[in-house]
Amino acid sequence: MAAIDEAKLQAFIGKAFGDMGAAVTALLCFTGERLGLYRAMAGAGPLTAAELAHKSGTAERYVREWLGNQAASGYVEYDPASGKYLLPAEHAVALTAEHSPFFIAGAFSTVIAAARVQPKIAEAFKTGKGIGWHEHDPILFEGTERFFRPLYNAALVAAWIPALEGVEAKLKSGAKAADVGCGRGSSTVILAQAFPKSTFYGFDYHGPSIEIARQRAREAGVADRAIFEVASSKTFSGTDYDLITYFDCLHDMGDPVGAAAHTRAALKPDGTMMLVEPYAEDTVEGNLNPRGCFMYGVSTMVCTPASLAQEVGLALGAQAGEKRLRDVVTEAGFTRFRRATETPFNVVLEVRP
Repeated sequence: MAAIDEAKLQAFIGKAFGDMGAAVTALLCFTGERLGLYRAMAGAGPLTAAELAHKSGTAERYVREWLGNQAASGYVEYDPASGKYLLPAEHAVALTAEHSPFFIAGAFSTVIAAARVQPKIAEAFKTGKGIGWHEHDPILFEGTERFFRPLYNAALVAAWIPALEGVEAKLKSGAKAADVGCGRGSSTVILAQAFPKSTFYGFDYHGPSIEIARQRAREAGVADRAIFEVASSKTFSGTDYDLITYFDCLHDMGDPVGAAAHTRAALKPDGTMMLVEPYAEDTVEGNLNPRGCFMYGVSTMVCTPASLAQEVGLALGAQAGEKRLRDVVTEAGFTRFRRATETPFNVVLEVRP
């Protein structure tokens, strides 16, 4: 056995305990969000465990232990003199302001979903087979929508569409657009609300998500212009689209080249494919950071298995990087590709025939 650097060993053990603590904390964050503990603390000032339990209708003894975890992990602040806990206003925005672009609580559902699918993932490691999106616990579908919707609300119409060449003007005057892999339809409905002269078609292979998307469109009063159908990325209907969008989903598809080729055939000659993907550098070493840690983890549990469950199974992964995405759409026949804009978590790519 090679000589052991004890200091390095101890540092690693400390990191491992930190990761285990973070994993448990994520479960308790989900619990606190579901039980309304964060909402009860938001704007309430310092509270004891008993006061928080009373406000939230929960049991004080459990709340006391939960607060200990939350204070140790830095989610809340603890004052030893008063024995009270405070949720800082900045943390409250991220954990309770569902319509804020900084809202992150929906992502905790992905951690729960990953835990629930873990036995299937372990088996897939041995067989190499995939696990379809539809095979996950429904909490994944809910959490994904809650995580992405605030960002789409904040950036899609205000920043992303204007960053595309000529697309905003087309949508304002009246255009035909498709949203492929639309899930529960958040992005489709947002676009339909913003551009009343245009018609938007949302496509997803997952029937239960399409049913919810239709409900969302009815609630928003845009069901006549946000039309949803069950269809895959290679079978969706229609031609002469001015715009076809893919929001955080191309890397999940088994045959992204085939999907892009179908998209190119469905676009008008001057149409645009809008590709929104997780931000990633083109090298592994460029993604060795907290964002990459989370995205590689989600990719292992959700994205890569989803692709492997489909035909071709290219398995781009959630950290594919811009170069790989360019190769995919170029192989599909597109000739123009550029980064239109970006956020810390997403890159928005403009692709044209």
